[in-house]
Amino acid sequence: MTAALWASIVQADTTENSIRPLARPMVDNVQLASADVTVSVRPVLRPKVEVQRVSADGNARFQAWLGAFRKRAQEQGISVNTLDRALAGVTYDSDIIKRDRNQAEFSKPIWEYLDGAVSKTRISNGRVGLDKHRETLTRIEAQYGVEKEVVTAIWGLETSFGTYRGSKQTIRSLATLAFDARRASFFEEQLIAALQILQAGDVDPKNMVGSWAGAMGHTQFMPTSFLDYAVDFDGDGRREIWSDNPTDALASAASYLAKHGWTKGQPWGVEVQLPSDFDYANARRDFTLMPSEWAARGVLAYSGKAVPDHGQAAILLPAGGRGVALMIFNNFRVIEAYNGADAYVIGIGHLSDRLAGGSPFEADWPRGDRVLSFTEKKELQRRLTQAGFDTQGIDGRTGPNTINAVRAFQVAQGLIPDGYPSLGLLERMR
Repeated sequence: MTAALWASIVQADTTENSIRPLARPMVDNVQLASADVTVSVRPVLRPKVEVQRVSADGNARFQAWLGAFRKRAQEQGISVNTLDRALAGVTYDSDIIKRDRNQAEFSKPIWEYLDGAVSKTRISNGRVGLDKHRETLTRIEAQYGVEKEVVTAIWGLETSFGTYRGSKQTIRSLATLAFDARRASFFEEQLIAALQILQAGDVDPKNMVGSWAGAMGHTQFMPTSFLDYAVDFDGDGRREIWSDNPTDALASAASYLAKHGWTKGQPWGVEVQLPSDFDYANARRDFTLMPSEWAARGVLAYSGKAVPDHGQAAILLPAGGRGVALMIFNNFRVIEAYNGADAYVIGIGHLSDRLAGGSPFEADWPRGDRVLSFTEKKELQRRLTQAGFDTQGIDGRTGPNTINAVRAFQVAQGLIPDGYPSLGLLERMR
């Protein structure tokens, strides 16, 4: 699970859900467990594309591809016996390609995402899970230095505490996606890693199941992430993340965060109040100060007190100047390695806070807004560039260059320069 691994994947089936956008390729729109609302974790990058069912000739081409793949796999150390066990009867799954291609034009705003990610039901279920597995989670925390509430929050957002782990055969899913030309190299790497897992004896092919995109187990590890970070915490000789017992999966999530630099006792983020004269040009990830230095500039916790000096921190405005303001620390970046979407990171962090007894966010969200569609983001980029505020490309992605261009336009127009690409901003440019 690394931020580089995710590349726009949609989870449309409630039995295949995880609201994590990462460690498999990036998730765009996903549906939470039935007790929660449907949300989007990440801005959508592409409009819908229709995919036809594979023909008999297509199946023949897939089988021919499998034959060639077997040779490449053997060259990478996969035994004939492993290949025979794993690939026996594997056929092309056109439904997976359909899911990979068909993505909604609009994604939902962060407040709707958080309504589901940190719903009353999820908090309640999380507390039940914490109590049930407290001894195990306490031992995991002691070994890896990752708070039990954080590990539980990942479990909750990934699979609703193990309830929706996915039912697709991982080898078939990955083989189908590796055969497909769009991201063949990435998924062939994942398929080789899955075969290495089988060869090591951690799981049998029939039990290696997960999401349609290849993410597996209670905490939805992609195969390469499994090889790098999964652990045998219960000491039975296998790294078992698929079974009903979540022990190894929970410890593996903690292992992942620990190896990416988790600091125990440091918040992921703290909600803050901004002074009326706040310089919004400083609300960016690459501008950090100690909390005491932020306090000297009037940035305080909602209690009115200075945030303790937990480390260097940046100010994040996930919904612009009219929404919640966060002071974020290095642990934000660590969760981001698990999944790169800000909404996901905030969801994990806020859910973990609520499981630990924390309060809801104090500030309101701009609930009357909606996020821009893929087409509208491209239009905004085009209009900004034509107006002299170069976004360095027209790709429908709201990255740092687009945010900087938005901020420069806002400054020129005498608006709050929060860099937020709102519909109102686009309409102003039309």
